[in-house]
Amino acid sequence: MNPSPNTKESVDANLHEDLQHPPKEEVIEHIPAEKLKNESRQRAKKQPILQKIARALSSQKHEPYRELIINAEPLETRVALLVDGVLDKFEVERSGEQRMVGAIFKGKIQNLENGLKAAFVDIGQPKNAFLHYWDIIPGAQEDSTIEIVRDTRSEASKTTKVEKPNLKDIPKLFPIGTEIILQITKGQIGSKGPRTTTNLALPGRFLVLMPFSGQCGVSRKIEQREERDRLKGILRGLQIPEGMGVIIRTAGEGKKHRFFVRDLHMLLKKWEDIQHRLQNEKGPTLLYQEPDIIERTVRDFLTESIDRVLVDSDQRHRAMIESVNEISPRSRRKIAQFTDDIPIFERFNIERQIEQTFQRRVPLPGGGEIVIEETEALVAIDVNTGGHRGKDKDGKNYIVNVNLEAASEIARQVRLRNIGGLIIMDFIDMKSKKDRNAVLSRMRREMAQDKAKNHILPISPLGIMQMTRQRHSESHSSGIYEGCPYCTGKGIVKSPRSMSVEIQRRLVSIIRHARANDTNVGRELNMRVLIHPTNLERLRREDAQHLIDIEQAYNVQLSFRADPAYHVENFRILDAETGKELR
Repeated sequence: MNPSPNTKESVDANLHEDLQHPPKEEVIEHIPAEKLKNESRQRAKKQPILQKIARALSSQKHEPYRELIINAEPLETRVALLVDGVLDKFEVERSGEQRMVGAIFKGKIQNLENGLKAAFVDIGQPKNAFLHYWDIIPGAQEDSTIEIVRDTRSEASKTTKVEKPNLKDIPKLFPIGTEIILQITKGQIGSKGPRTTTNLALPGRFLVLMPFSGQCGVSRKIEQREERDRLKGILRGLQIPEGMGVIIRTAGEGKKHRFFVRDLHMLLKKWEDIQHRLQNEKGPTLLYQEPDIIERTVRDFLTESIDRVLVDSDQRHRAMIESVNEISPRSRRKIAQFTDDIPIFERFNIERQIEQTFQRRVPLPGGGEIVIEETEALVAIDVNTGGHRGKDKDGKNYIVNVNLEAASEIARQVRLRNIGGLIIMDFIDMKSKKDRNAVLSRMRREMAQDKAKNHILPISPLGIMQMTRQRHSESHSSGIYEGCPYCTGKGIVKSPRSMSVEIQRRLVSIIRHARANDTNVGRELNMRVLIHPTNLERLRREDAQHLIDIEQAYNVQLSFRADPAYHVENFRILDAETGKELR
């Protein structure tokens, strides 16, 4: 049945009114983790028989099923890592965005701040780069996570005693105007420029090349002694140029000699290209940039225990197959193209999990919740019991169970949101030291899976846990959201009552100043107030008598002009005759 004209007009009017208000926040239905795991198990059963056999024979037999899901769109590419169906890692790269972290620049020192012990370097970007004095001299800081095996420097340089540089000498060694090559370790966050170092590191799939460090070693994260000894032997046999350093990554565990030879050759070729650009380019400029998110995904998936890679773009699928063919042809069987009509992130329930990620309140499996608030100085996370369903009838472990669930979810949310800096967690108070230690152990175990460096302190007597986490770039919410232009990020605006008080106070102040400077004491003043309609409504109704009292007490004629285009916290008071603003 066709709607009558009146009905249509009514619908349009309601729609128009709805569009004038912010959209209502949808309540995202929580997807139980068990449901996601069951769906993941079903997908795992459909693996090719050869993959099933290889997994059964490998050390991954009891490992969770890991999938990389890639959604490639014209404006942005999203990569999600599912661990047993649950979103564990999420990355976004937008077209036209510059990949800053890991980029190598030729720069020129613009300023030296001895108070900060830092140099500010022009790298040809809108913001000058921050370079701490300790990061100016290559090799000034040692990495405790690496076991040094050999040194490629010449015998003369080895025997020469190298003293650590004195911070006071840096301005003399590197005066303003000095050209310098540096690498970005932390991208621009807010108003802060990128942080950099001269300790360059070019990551490969199994090796990391350090052009200015002659020390070669093996990552201490490789724990098996036999494997470490085998890798040390491989490292000693590699033909590494004099003065350069090489680190074997954890991804090199179990790899044969030829993989390291090929990786080293590719890294040396990359460094040769950088040097060529360094010699030919004049002034501050970009010398090297990390590959895009698809190439990085290929690099990482070949070095991690990923069971399947699914991409919804034919072009990106072909590019990934070509890249993998050059390094590990057998791994290409893990890469598949998604061709269903349903969007790929909806098909695997990723879209709903992402929406949950950016909500202020995040539900816990047992019915509790955590509340996440990001501020400029720190991130505050509050743990609430909500409707937690304790298994024990007497509720003995009720609080502990909520806090344990919260610790696991906080670690996951920190990774997903790419939260960094100081993080304060307010757990529910626990009287038993044993219970507090259990929550601390859970938190440290969950955060051990995070690639970003972190440091966790024990729970204080007030139930507060403090953690710091290294962050190389802005959090994902910073890339998706921006500060509200209306409230300027405060999240609140003044009430009509507060604005009424402020307007009346300003009127009285302006009138008194005008009377003090006016020789014609008995002259009537005409004043006009430009104001938002919401505030005018308050003045005309509840506070009308107050305005009448002001007019009678000071011999003033007041008029008002309202416009919805005015900001609700803004107003102006004018001379009604001249139109000049009164202050």
